Amino acid sequence: MQFCDECGSMMKKQDGMMICDSCGHSEEQQGNAEDFTTTTEQTGTELIETEEDANFEGKPTDDSITCDECGNGTAWYTIKQTGAADEPPTRFFKCTECGNRWREYN
Repeated sequence: MQFCDECGSMMKKQDGMMICDSCGHSEEQQGNAEDFTTTTEQTGTELIETEEDANFEGKPTDDSITCDECGNGTAWYTIKQTGAADEPPTRFFKCTECGNRWREYN
């Protein structure tokens, strides 16, 4: 793996150069080609989106969650590590009834 010197994101190989999808920075590949492992891009159900405009709904909750907007007891949720590795992850919720979004920090 090669990480971007500008923003720290993982870079990918494209047309013989290493390109950062986050900031667009490009540079020559460091090291030998044998040192790199190529993986396939994740698609479809392998991805869990947490962005505000994400279409993927995540996983359904049990009845222990209540939406503050409409009082519905079911929401979709996804989990994302938003802090340091030694901190608990953040759960992002979306109400199945009204679409209200909120997050829960453990």
